[in-house]
Amino acid sequence: MPFNFDWWFDAPYRERTDEARRRCAMNHFSALTPEKAEKDKKFKKFFEELEVRTIVYLRDGFSYEIKEIIEQPTTTTMTFECMPADEAYKVGCFVVTIPFEDIVRVEVFAVHPAEKPEDMPSIKGFGSAHLQAAPPQPAKERQSRSEGSD
Repeated sequence: MPFNFDWWFDAPYRERTDEARRRCAMNHFSALTPEKAEKDKKFKKFFEELEVRTIVYLRDGFSYEIKEIIEQPTTTTMTFECMPADEAYKVGCFVVTIPFEDIVRVEVFAVHPAEKPEDMPSIKGFGSAHLQAAPPQPAKERQSRSEGSD
């Protein structure tokens, strides 16, 4: 599936966010049928309060959480304000431009603010792919097992 300009700025992306919100609300109000949910005031209020998070994954292994898509006159790249994951970037505004063709996966997550876990999963994007791995720990010697005789 190509995540091109039309996917983001026409119906497909909006359909994904609406579907995530609908499913989240239906899970919360599991006793309601979809037909009854449309008329239920509590359901509607809950649905309207839902927050949607969107994470894009790129060919190079980076991932970004979109804070806000910035419309540009080009149809080859997408520009957005990124939700900073690293403390060093939480003091300003991080704007990312990526070619549409580099997007390999998009995740849409809906959650109600009252049900949001305190420790939301950190979406590592910029910087995290280039961190050095911790040095391996030396292996412990295995003790030989003594076999008892009968």
